[in-house]
Amino acid sequence: MRKMRTVLAPVVALSLVLAACGGDDEGDTAATGEDTAAETGGEDTAAETAAEETAAETAAEETAAETGGEDTAAETGGDDTVTATQGGDLTFHMITHSDDGPFWSVVKRGMDAACADLAVDCVWAGSVNDPGVQVQLIETAIAEGADGIASSLPSPDQLIGPLQEAVGAGIPVITLNSGSNDYQEIGALTHVGQTEFIAGQGAGLRFNELGATKILCGRQEESNVALEERCNGLADTFEGDVVSEFVGLDADQTEQQNSISAALQADPAIDGFMGTGPVIAMSGLGAATDTGREMAGIAGFDITPEIIAAIDAGEIAFTIDQQQYLQGYLPILLLFLNVTNANVAGGGQPILTGPGFVDQSNAATVAALVEAGTR
Repeated sequence: MRKMRTVLAPVVALSLVLAACGGDDEGDTAATGEDTAAETGGEDTAAETAAEETAAETAAEETAAETGGEDTAAETGGDDTVTATQGGDLTFHMITHSDDGPFWSVVKRGMDAACADLAVDCVWAGSVNDPGVQVQLIETAIAEGADGIASSLPSPDQLIGPLQEAVGAGIPVITLNSGSNDYQEIGALTHVGQTEFIAGQGAGLRFNELGATKILCGRQEESNVALEERCNGLADTFEGDVVSEFVGLDADQTEQQNSISAALQADPAIDGFMGTGPVIAMSGLGAATDTGREMAGIAGFDITPEIIAAIDAGEIAFTIDQQQYLQGYLPILLLFLNVTNANVAGGGQPILTGPGFVDQSNAATVAALVEAGTR
């Protein structure tokens, strides 16, 4: 719970400052009274001065009590500083399709850091890739009177409606991670993430340089439009053929790797693998090893310690970094600024956190940040 700070009226602030100046050093006040008495020729003046100071202190204490009690006076008068704030406790909900895997743990770490920095309360809620559960979590946040909602948008057809209801209820919404094409329809303030199609285009250009001719673009979620956009972007710039397939969930890596192995064995022309996440990229590497398939290149999206180590070792060519720590941190910051200061960032455009690329040239640097938990 964050510490409350209150704006006092100027006259009250002045009274507190005067009281602090007179009450911090009683010895000085007494000496001043005696000196005044000697200079003016009698003890009556000193007594009158002391009485006036006592009255000023009493008035300040009574005013402080009227504006919020002794705690407020102590907080605002202890260092003679009055700090302004919009006031009131704030609670923001971050609702995603998180499966609590390595990617989302970094998003949550970013959210936690922002909440601590801003002294607000936050609720983290993951649906484990179930749009129906995510709808329920959004409805719960609305019912609880959330001060703001940050939500991923993997399934727009099911999630746009509930998020529009939140906006209609006066709750500011920001989409994150997935939703760059649909956040404006919701009425969201902005979107924080990367443009998935553009990220896929960058991957296609790199596979051209690697000399691949046919790529299997493996997806770890069946109905996530963001992953489909990654494969579509890859196909847009890649000069060869792209096959986009759902090959199993990250939650069962054994089955996922077996599915990729089966696809490689069924099509000997495949000489490249693009995983639309970091875990599935490692499954692709394992499948290539199991089947003895020599690949022109294997790549992935996002970052885990395992994929960075494989890149550093030359086993995976690259991964696309969307800086998910920022996707946790920035929505909380932006919601806070909107609620407390009516700020809206982005100028009607999404706020991009990627794409960036990690390959052998910078893998060691990124590895240290991954170990610190911020990449």
